Amino acid sequence: MSFREAVTWLFVPGSRPDRFERAASAGAHEVILDLEDAVAPGSKDSARAGVAAWLDGPGTGWVRVNGLHTDAHEADVAVVVGRPGLRGLVVPKAEDASALADLRHRLPDGVGLVGLVESALGVYRARELATNGAVDRLALGSVDLALDLGAEETDEALLMARSTLVLASRLGRLPAPIDGVTLATDDDEAARAAAERARGLGFGGKLCIHPRQLGPVAAGFRPTTAQLAWATVILEAADARTVGGVTPDVFTVDGAMVDLPVLARARAVLARTDLTTGRS
Repeated sequence: MSFREAVTWLFVPGSRPDRFERAASAGAHEVILDLEDAVAPGSKDSARAGVAAWLDGPGTGWVRVNGLHTDAHEADVAVVVGRPGLRGLVVPKAEDASALADLRHRLPDGVGLVGLVESALGVYRARELATNGAVDRLALGSVDLALDLGAEETDEALLMARSTLVLASRLGRLPAPIDGVTLATDDDEAARAAAERARGLGFGGKLCIHPRQLGPVAAGFRPTTAQLAWATVILEAADARTVGGVTPDVFTVDGAMVDLPVLARARAVLARTDLTTGRS
C-alpha cells in the first residue's frame, strides 16, 4: 500500500528502540519513529542513534523530526536522510511552505513528506502548504493546535481546522489528510468513534499512539454494513443495465436517482473497504 492511501499511522518514541519491532509488527499501515515530543532534550542524540540503526538494519519507517526552525531539526535530518529504511519525514509545526520545499529538495526520490499542521498559522496557511508541491499529505496535530488556540480539544472547537485541511488537500490534489491522535489508549470505542467522525469530514487516516488503537481506528474508517449494502446494490444495478460496455448516465434504484457521481461514490465505498482491511 502506498503511504498516500495509508489509514493507520502509529507513533513510537524514538528513544525506545526496544519497542520498534513491536510497533512494526502491530499491523499499522505506517510507523512513525518520533524524535520530537516523545524524546526529552537530553535524550535526542541517543534517540537519533537508535533510529538510524533501525533504519540501517531490518527496519523501515517514517521519522517525525523536530520543527524546521528548532535547533534539533538539522541534526535530525542529517542523521536520518539517506538511510535505506526511511519511508518519509513528518514535519511538526508546519507553517512555512518555502522551508518545506527546501527540505523536499534534500529528500531522495520515493521518500515522503507529511506536514503536521498544529498551529493557528499552519491552519491559516494550509492552502499554501498543500499547493506548493512540497508535501505528500497534510496531518492534523489536534492537541497542540487546541493549545495554540486556547481552545478545548473538542470536535466543535476544531471543526473549522479539520475542514480547512480537507479543503486544502483537495485544492492541492493531495490525498485526504490524516487526523490527529486520540489520547485515551484504553478506550476502543473512543478511538473508533473519532475515526468515524474524521472519515465523515473527509479525512483519509488517523495518527495513533498505541497499538491497541489500530483495530478500532481501521474499523472507524471502514464503511458500515448499511453503506456496503447500498454500494453493492447500486453497482449491481449498474452492471445489470450495462449493454455493450455502456452504462446509462442516469437510472433509478428503489425510486432514487443514480447518476455518474452516485456510481463514483459507490465505487469509493468499496475501495475504502479494501484499504481498511489491508487488501490491495
